[in-house]
Amino acid sequence: MGTRILREGAEKVYSAAQEWVEQALRRDGSLFTPGEKIWSREWLGELHRRFLNNPDESRASFDEKLRLQLDGSPQEVYQLMAEVLYIHLLIADNMTYSTKQSRINQVLGWGPSRVEIPPKFIESLGRGILNPGTAFNTYRPFQVGLIIEFVEQLKGKAADEREQLLNDPWKFKAFLMEMSPVSNLLRNNQNTPRIQRQALLHLVHPGTFEAMVNTQHKENIAKAFAKFAQPTEEDLDRRLEQIRLAIEPKYGSRDHFFYMDSIRTQWDSAYKPEPLSPPEDLWSHLAQELLWQPEHLQEVIEDLQEKRQVIFYGPPGTGKTYVAREIAKRCKLNGGDFEIVQFHPSYSYEDFVQGFRPKLINGQPGFDLVDGPLRRIADKARNNPNATYILIIDELNRGNVAKVFGELYFLLEYRDEEVRLQYGGEGEGFSLPDNLWFICTMNTADRSIALMDAALRRRFYFAPFFPDEPPIKGLLRQWLVRENQDTLAADLVDEANKKLDRDMGIGPSYFMRSGQTLDETRVSRIWERAVIPYVEEQFFGETDKLAEFRFDRLKQQLDGAALTGGESTGQTDTAQADDADSDAA
Repeated sequence: MGTRILREGAEKVYSAAQEWVEQALRRDGSLFTPGEKIWSREWLGELHRRFLNNPDESRASFDEKLRLQLDGSPQEVYQLMAEVLYIHLLIADNMTYSTKQSRINQVLGWGPSRVEIPPKFIESLGRGILNPGTAFNTYRPFQVGLIIEFVEQLKGKAADEREQLLNDPWKFKAFLMEMSPVSNLLRNNQNTPRIQRQALLHLVHPGTFEAMVNTQHKENIAKAFAKFAQPTEEDLDRRLEQIRLAIEPKYGSRDHFFYMDSIRTQWDSAYKPEPLSPPEDLWSHLAQELLWQPEHLQEVIEDLQEKRQVIFYGPPGTGKTYVAREIAKRCKLNGGDFEIVQFHPSYSYEDFVQGFRPKLINGQPGFDLVDGPLRRIADKARNNPNATYILIIDELNRGNVAKVFGELYFLLEYRDEEVRLQYGGEGEGFSLPDNLWFICTMNTADRSIALMDAALRRRFYFAPFFPDEPPIKGLLRQWLVRENQDTLAADLVDEANKKLDRDMGIGPSYFMRSGQTLDETRVSRIWERAVIPYVEEQFFGETDKLAEFRFDRLKQQLDGAALTGGESTGQTDTAQADDADSDAA
């Protein structure tokens, strides 16, 4: 099969990397604005001066420091840094495309004119190739700086020599590995960006170099399988090439070949099965993406680890399902899997656990016993006990929970025991494996928790998602600031929620859509077409009450509060004028 990754989406990563080689390395062109000179020695030199030779050693975040370092730059420098970030993030599969996109867009937004990431390059961000590890993020300035210095030194070569380096993978490697950084940032930290060097090897020559960025892993593999490589061969990557050719026929080809369990156990003496839940660094990264404080997400994870069953509850639009999916995706990255089901009034035990379905058997009508999502994912978890599996149940309280769960009520509390399922065979026991988590969502606008079965409530921990308390409080405003958007939507939501019961509050998700410009016209449209219909359900028939939530009314109150320098009181302009007259008298 070779060193290229073949899983879905990987080819888009390679395509973007190849276009970078053609447009930026062979020429001075651009990924985002074809035809413009962005990766030129002029702009690389300016970025070198502002970023590489002006390191910020404060405790501020990478983004905060970078903004100050680039302040006042020409547009081309902002765009160049954004494209450098794009190449840096391209290979990583432990970060969602929306997070990658927002980081790049943030830098583009600092420039004097707006540049958009072309759709094909947004798609390429989504999948990634490998998990580059914690240091890739922790030492981001050095990884990014390595790309800048590499291209700058490459552009210093004569055209024919540069062409040889790009065409010959082994000459390319020699140049990349032997180049000595000269910038203030990297001169004394030459080994820190080693991950980025390895990533560039694979991105530029994916058919030659392994999709592997850990040099220690490469050395361990070469040592463990030394008999399959030429004893005189000193180059580490050439030895890996020889080893792969020798043992691939025996083990079969697959993505990330050397990380197959059957192979890794031979070269990694410290290798142990993956932990039951993803490592903490994945949770800290996720907290950053969600704009949550790490301790809030950690509480949820600890609840899941302890109880294995958690219900996210709160009004619609507070991100319950989104957060559940993102947690589940992290578990999948770590070797597990997840399924999603949505309860509704007609959903049954047979749909959820196991039941008979019509089927033609030998040409005759009959029935077949079919497993539901609960049985399927439980079997997966049982067969892979060293990874975490998650069943997400959306809209839990819309179904007849007691009827759907049946005898599973017992197993939710007693994981180490077995029961016979309703359609199970004689002597066939069933249990819920310890590494299966349940994350359920429940809209408080639909039904109060107080109406839930007491036995079920006892078996779950509950995580609140309310607009007036962390981690949801202030979330929309933080997101708008990160996206360089006007905060009008957050002002409107806060103002409206003062008038609503907290169980019926307006969540931030109505407005959190990347890629759209939330100007007043767009905010007004979303408000009137999505928020007002939701509020209308709460005040059906109360025309006067509903009128208080209209966009124009709330906007008028906000504008009035801004003029007076105080908070809005919810009064109309007429009422405020009357009060002012009486005070004057």
